[in-house]
Amino acid sequence: MPLRCTGARLTLASRQFTKLVLFYRQFLSLEPAVLIPNVYAEFHLPTLNLGIFHPREIQAPLPTPQDPAGMSLCLDVDDLEAAIAHLTQLGYPPPGEIMTASHGREIDAYDPEGNWLILHQAALTYNEG
Repeated sequence: MPLRCTGARLTLASRQFTKLVLFYRQFLSLEPAVLIPNVYAEFHLPTLNLGIFHPREIQAPLPTPQDPAGMSLCLDVDDLEAAIAHLTQLGYPPPGEIMTASHGREIDAYDPEGNWLILHQAALTYNEG
């Protein structure tokens, strides 16, 4: 019998739970749909649920932040420059430059825990030149 998925969720482990939940509240301009203080928060985006959890002490060590081979959270945005300005206003400016590819424009950034964020604007939503 084939696997039948009914949804998807990306969860981020955080030793600074309150700080990371506040960051995503401000960055996404969204309140968590689920919030268990200092344990778990979940933000419902149109095609993804983003969970943040505080790991129990018996769990394995957290992955090394900013590891380009690791997981990333790619967020599709309508206006890349506005998303960069918002992230910068929150105190987390992207360290590099905007990259252009056939699928659109994107920039790498990091959240307060060092998780890799990719802000992506599809090729159809901007006009070059």
